[in-house]
Amino acid sequence: MGRWRPPPPQSSPYITAAGFQALQAELKGLWERRAGVTKHLAAAAAEGDRSENAEYIYRKKELREIDRRIRYLQKRLPALKVIAQAPADVERVYFGAWVILEAEDGSTQVHRIVGADETGGERNHLSVDSPLARQLLKKTPGEEVVVKTGHTSRRYRLLEVTYEPPPHGRR
Repeated sequence: MGRWRPPPPQSSPYITAAGFQALQAELKGLWERRAGVTKHLAAAAAEGDRSENAEYIYRKKELREIDRRIRYLQKRLPALKVIAQAPADVERVYFGAWVILEAEDGSTQVHRIVGADETGGERNHLSVDSPLARQLLKKTPGEEVVVKTGHTSRRYRLLEVTYEPPPHGRR
């Protein structure tokens, strides 16, 4: 059996203005970091035998990872569509909305629906492509959604929708 896997489904091209700026800053930082890595790589290459030179091997791998991310960002950034303003109907859940949900056990969760490229570090960011976000789209406060994942399903009630960040206590 081979290792071939079908490509993952294409993620949505939407991103918030803050997320777009963060990706641009990451790309700029990667170019600056790449310059330093190439300088160290050249110094390691000058030391002689490259087959047993750990510094050379490490820097080569680091450079490969940086170049991979740079290539991805250079292809992805022009394809993204920046959503900078709230929709006309702010009572419904759309891209960029902050939602407050109540789970079956009575606990509350706060999430922001953002693009797939923004979901890395923030725990309360929810990709628009996720099953929960897809169920929440176009819902209004008071409505319930059921999210099925595998053999389990969870029920949530939408308590609040806002397009401004909630106060720090509710984040």
